[in-house]
Amino acid sequence: MEGGAYGAGKAGGAFDPLTLVRQPHTILRVVSWVFGSIVNEGYLNTPLEGEEFCIYNRNPNACSYGVTVGVLTFITCLLYLALDVYFPQISSVKDRKKAVLSDIGVSAFWAFLWFVGFCYLANQWQVSKPKDNPLNEGTDAARAAIAFSFFSIFTWAGQAVLAFQRYQIGADSALFSQDYMDPSQDSSMPYAPYVEPSAGPDPTGMGGTYQQPANAFDTEPQGYQSQGY
Repeated sequence: MEGGAYGAGKAGGAFDPLTLVRQPHTILRVVSWVFGSIVNEGYLNTPLEGEEFCIYNRNPNACSYGVTVGVLTFITCLLYLALDVYFPQISSVKDRKKAVLSDIGVSAFWAFLWFVGFCYLANQWQVSKPKDNPLNEGTDAARAAIAFSFFSIFTWAGQAVLAFQRYQIGADSALFSQDYMDPSQDSSMPYAPYVEPSAGPDPTGMGGTYQQPANAFDTEPQGYQSQGY
């Protein structure tokens, strides 16, 4: 149950690359990695000016935000791809639980940052002045960065949802808890009555509970019999 809920294989199992690449969360990580590298576009350098300027309303903070989020997203995707590779080797249920919880939190956090980035870049692009870029240089790259910022919201939100589903699968399993105890070894649990199939009536009136076999302990015939004097 652990392997199905928290990884591609069983704890301590061998790494299977084919199983890894088929995982939905792995596909979303790769897509987010690609989107993050595209959003870094935003600076222009014209022959009339000696230094670069940000295409988003000449606001350096807008470009800095896009570059920072894109680079950190790139690194985060690599780290969690490495975690996906190592995950089947984790034998501790507690460590696997922490890994899934971190996946939920980090993915939700990045979805929020991409939402902020999309709103910020779209707003700065909308208020940009045509005179700041008369040749319309880099406009396609700027629009692509805004579009991929929007798509990144859903790729990271999707990773958070998938991680939460994995966590729920593990939480619903008794094996998820370190305190799991085999019911047969727990003396505090009452035993269910043993039911033995019987074709005849139940002489004890217990409704199908345990019935001693005939001649096991009592050689006398069962039931009341009149005695002749």
